[in-house]
Amino acid sequence: MLRDITLGQYYRTDSVIHRLDPRVKLVATFAFIISLFLVKNVWGYVIAAVFLGACIALSNVPVKFMFRGMKTIFFLLVITMVFNLILTPGTPIVSIWKIKITYEGLRLAILMAIRLVFLITGSSIMTLTTTPNNLTDGLESVLKPLKALHVPVHEIAMMMSIALRFIPILLEETDKIMKAQMARGADFESGSLINRAKSLVPLLVPLFISAFRRALDLAMAMEARCYRGGEGRTKMKPLIYQNRDRIAYAILVIYLVSIIVFGRLLFR
Repeated sequence: MLRDITLGQYYRTDSVIHRLDPRVKLVATFAFIISLFLVKNVWGYVIAAVFLGACIALSNVPVKFMFRGMKTIFFLLVITMVFNLILTPGTPIVSIWKIKITYEGLRLAILMAIRLVFLITGSSIMTLTTTPNNLTDGLESVLKPLKALHVPVHEIAMMMSIALRFIPILLEETDKIMKAQMARGADFESGSLINRAKSLVPLLVPLFISAFRRALDLAMAMEARCYRGGEGRTKMKPLIYQNRDRIAYAILVIYLVSIIVFGRLLFR
């Protein structure tokens, strides 16, 4: 199950999406997430699905690998759908004791599930097609206007980059610890859900110790190299917009206009 987590991982291949400027991918991801909350009808979700499918096809990332991360949010998806089904008032479809499933609840549950899947998949495309270094540079460049408000932009970008780097490392470390404890007789898969949760407690102690040790080593390495933040620092590969990036922005604008017109204003 740990290997099913794709968020934070980078898939090395060559594609149109990989070659885009990281600022374009950051802006497009945020715009796509916002657009999902603007949609009010089925046509909006159809447009979002077409846009997302085109991005997946252009990224050259295998569909199975990309949707493998959906396994980790399965329980969240189920809980979201159940709560929308039984707590949304409206026209009853099925009534069992005091629990009523309404037409409005069923519609909202399906749309919320689609929205959650689109949100996770859209975010995964950005991390799968962008290296942590490029993601840090792009995030710092996008947030650069906030420096006028004395916001530590470089430090925020660096923290996010380190967090994304640590995700696959900690997953690999967790897998090693689990295998080592299973070789000594530990059981993480059988029993009830509560028993399986309790069996994970001995796993947390060595995992936290390993995480703190890695964080300390990283801090000492940065201090030994006299790291002092972003002031006065230059970049070996500065970000420069290319024609493909401008075309990507134009496509993004067309998508947002289509979402607002067909997914929000029309066909209510």
